[in-house]
Amino acid sequence: MEFLDYAFMQRALLAAVLVGITAPAVGVYLVQRRQALMGDGIGHVAMTGVGLGFLLSWSPVWMATAVSVLGAVLMELIRWFGRTRGDIALAMLFYGGMAGGVMFINLAPGGSNANLTSYLFGSLSTVSASDVTAICVLAGFVVLVTLGLRRQLFAVSQDEEFARVTGLPVRALNLLTAVTAAVTVTVAMRVVGLLLVSALMVVPVAAAQQLSRSFAATFAIAVAIGVSVTIGGTVTSYYQDVPPGATIVLLTIGAFVVLTALAAPVARRRARAAASGVPGDAVECAVSNAV
Repeated sequence: MEFLDYAFMQRALLAAVLVGITAPAVGVYLVQRRQALMGDGIGHVAMTGVGLGFLLSWSPVWMATAVSVLGAVLMELIRWFGRTRGDIALAMLFYGGMAGGVMFINLAPGGSNANLTSYLFGSLSTVSASDVTAICVLAGFVVLVTLGLRRQLFAVSQDEEFARVTGLPVRALNLLTAVTAAVTVTVAMRVVGLLLVSALMVVPVAAAQQLSRSFAATFAIAVAIGVSVTIGGTVTSYYQDVPPGATIVLLTIGAFVVLTALAAPVARRRARAAASGVPGDAVECAVSNAV
């Protein structure tokens, strides 16, 4: 446990825990909405914010947050009004975000593409005290939204038309989900990196779904997986001198593979019980579906 004696590891572990909580917490709604790759698109746009931060000598984290939120709002507007040209508009937004980041950082005094590396793939040693402060504030917002409005967000994610009929402000909640996803991307970029953050938002949720059919249990298991792999990846990267972002993502995929293998026999037994019409198993399945 000697790694805890170093201030940069203390900051990295705190950031990792917050990322492990926030990324799956938002990802569970994105998976329900079939927008699993939204985090990847926002990550591309956030690169422009990082480049602007270097160019204007402002905090790259806060600048990336502002640009990501704007990009997420534009993505939602394109989804509402884009019609058949929506995919082309999104492609231009994503690739424009990448190009803007590279251009701005090269225009910055003393800037080069090397400055983007820690933001693209994550870096333990470069997580500063100001980064931790920003991450804590942003993570608090994400947790507040994903837990405080979980019923409303779940209803909209499941069926927008039904949610609209019940009187929920569907467009406002969709915008809030997009903004929360954008904030999560900037929370995670110092640990996992902009190019890999989407995996941490989606794969823990997919892994949790192998074990549970209820939303609450899936949410809790996904967050537990997220925290476990981010801490494990951070510690592994310290001892083995490997990239933290890649390590965390590979551990996440490994968790998915293991949980899928463990869940397969249970799923087969449930399927056989349902086919044979065994009363006890049928009741158990019905209760499981209702939770």
